[in-house]
Amino acid sequence: MNEQDHYYMSMAIEEAKKAEAIMEVPIGAIIVQNGEVIARGHNMRETEQRSIAHAELLAIDKACKKLGTWRLEESTLYVTLEPCPMCAGAIVLSRVKRVVFGAYDPKGGCAGTLMNLLTEEKFNHQAEVEGGVLEEECGELLTNFFRKIRAEKKKKKQASQDLQ
Repeated sequence: MNEQDHYYMSMAIEEAKKAEAIMEVPIGAIIVQNGEVIARGHNMRETEQRSIAHAELLAIDKACKKLGTWRLEESTLYVTLEPCPMCAGAIVLSRVKRVVFGAYDPKGGCAGTLMNLLTEEKFNHQAEVEGGVLEEECGELLTNFFRKIRAEKKKKKQASQDLQ
């Protein structure tokens, strides 16, 4: 973990805040190559009603289009939450060189928590992995978001009961 990782993770956090602003789960991702941000993405599952509209996949898609290739062999992906199995698979298949994530995901993390698809030697590509970068800030975004959602549901339920 280095200063550069903190800098780029801060940018991924800004992407996550964009998701939160539109009531999406606040997860953000950026892809960097040769010191340049080549793509950004944030969760859009609810907005687009697409199960695959994860921050990482959207960023990977943009990076491939920008570079004109599906191979992202010299890139680093920064994401605020440990990649899920789907995103880890896309990272391996697009040959991302390095993945840096913020918060660990105890329910779906596939970059070391439940398993590590990114370093699995049976695949034709492995990515370097660095977890826990700005972990507290990334985790708080998620915790506060879900706390707010639960409070709103409780409020609606109470209002519904008051009407009866």
